[in-house]
Amino acid sequence: MRNAITTRDVVFPPGRQALYEKNRYSPAVRANGLLFVSGQVGSRADGSPEPELEAQVRLAFDNLNAILQAAHCTFDDVLDVTIFLVEPEATFQRIWDMVQAQYWGVAPHPTVTAVGVTWLYGFQFEIKVVAKLPD
Repeated sequence: MRNAITTRDVVFPPGRQALYEKNRYSPAVRANGLLFVSGQVGSRADGSPEPELEAQVRLAFDNLNAILQAAHCTFDDVLDVTIFLVEPEATFQRIWDMVQAQYWGVAPHPTVTAVGVTWLYGFQFEIKVVAKLPD
């Protein structure tokens, strides 16, 4: 039988710990040299969705960046990306063109999985990543 994790090394971005505690999950956990980041959405400080899609995506990336920075990581450290989209046929290419070059630039790029979903708790876009922690 393997040893269970007794404590999680949780990373909180500045100013949003109460929101995560209210919803009872960790924004990110450090383990074995990696940072596992929970899905990030374009939520305002009170947790409500940014209404317009492009603004919601940018805010999701801002929220993700705050977590990466709190763990002393950058987008260059991201190894794996999973994005969830409502109506992916209509939104994926527009969103990907908007963010890919800005956040991941030139190759080599992280791995990416895009998943179409029917519901995201009132959001249209969510992103979760795994990043390498600095040595």
